[in-house]
Amino acid sequence: MLLNTNNITYEEFLEIDKNSEEYLEYIDGQIYNQASPSTIHQRISVNFTAEFRNYFKNKQCELFHAPFDVKLKNNKEEYINKVIPDITVICDNHGLNDKNYIGVPTLIIEILSPSNQSHDLITKMNLYQRFGVKEYWIVNPKLFSIQIYALNDEALYEQVGVYKNNEVAFSSVFSDLSVNLDDIFY
Repeated sequence: MLLNTNNITYEEFLEIDKNSEEYLEYIDGQIYNQASPSTIHQRISVNFTAEFRNYFKNKQCELFHAPFDVKLKNNKEEYINKVIPDITVICDNHGLNDKNYIGVPTLIIEILSPSNQSHDLITKMNLYQRFGVKEYWIVNPKLFSIQIYALNDEALYEQVGVYKNNEVAFSSVFSDLSVNLDDIFY
């Protein structure tokens, strides 16, 4: 949920965030409040965490789940944006510190909630594309579906898969990563 209508600086956001009990995101000068996840949202997140943990065990990339702050920063963008993705896969651990990650994750998963659909489908998708997150999964609990987007040669998101019900979703970035939707939505 959008909290402010006027743009604020990142420094102003840090002061607000430091004094808040809420989970706040900062995207392009705007503050967004992250609502507490529903029961189904939590189940899906836990199931993804279990599946991905097994896959990424003993690999270079590392899995993190919400709440975990990601400060998106690259060489092209002037300003830092802070997000709290549901699932984050980080392969470049140079930006990891005790509190958060500063850089660009390789893969992000967002689980839709009725209150945040446009935020995940538009605001965050555009932000992740702009910063160069290689793969973005959008999980829809109501439709039992996963949409997967990957950056193409023009650095734009291209839908590489839509999976529903009991199908198996395949990553385009990690060639041997697949997830049976029955294991996610049961």
